[in-house]
Amino acid sequence: MDNDDVRAGLPGMPGENMSWSRMLLLYESALEVIKTKINVLNKEFILRFGYTPIEHIKSRIKSPRSIIRKMNINHREPSVSNVVKYINDIAGIRITCSFTTDIYTIAELISSQNDVRVIKVKDYIARPKENGYMSYHMIVSVPVYLSQQVVFTKVEIQIRTIAMDFWASLEHKMYYKFDGNAPEHIRRELKECADITAFLDRKMLALNEEIQNYREPEYDLNLDETSYGAKTIEEVFGVIIEEEQVEEHSEEDMSGNEVL
Repeated sequence: MDNDDVRAGLPGMPGENMSWSRMLLLYESALEVIKTKINVLNKEFILRFGYTPIEHIKSRIKSPRSIIRKMNINHREPSVSNVVKYINDIAGIRITCSFTTDIYTIAELISSQNDVRVIKVKDYIARPKENGYMSYHMIVSVPVYLSQQVVFTKVEIQIRTIAMDFWASLEHKMYYKFDGNAPEHIRRELKECADITAFLDRKMLALNEEIQNYREPEYDLNLDETSYGAKTIEEVFGVIIEEEQVEEHSEEDMSGNEVL
């Protein structure tokens, strides 16, 4: 949905048409600010460490229908002031990482920037939801520079691993298939899958740390005469084929006899 389509679907609040457009401009701009920050951090990681902790980035602006629906659920009038005050996820960005350690690294790097104000944090990795959902959520505000003022605007940031994102995407589809009232055995199976997802993340993290710490066996190429005297040739260099045997084999190969 492009920006014109978004604005066309806004509710008809008297005298607020321009305010709605201005509000959406702020959230769209705030989303661009956060995306730029994350892309810069990602490029710096590649330059400094030779790898990127970020696998995917997705962003979206909440649709007018979703905004109004959320306001109605909370029994609030969908005015601009209420929307700005009570809805934190109009602008949202999701960062998918390889490992759980990357999640906390990215969250720390974002929150430590001078112009980012952290409003709220929910760590569903340390404390998963009852249904097994895991992710790291941040509500931050960033400055949007307009022609005559600077407006700090809220953005929701979700950070999760590939495995967490896989589970959450499928759970979301299944959840709405039953209008939020999935049968007990379905909920139980989804929770079990969430536990498997958490186990997979732990195993992959441990395996990655082992790989990063792995070192090839080192061979001592600076052997002095004392070292030679203390060790046999086999111990130093391995099994050695005598030169005479090598020469004999070479002559047989050159004589035209069949070689297997």
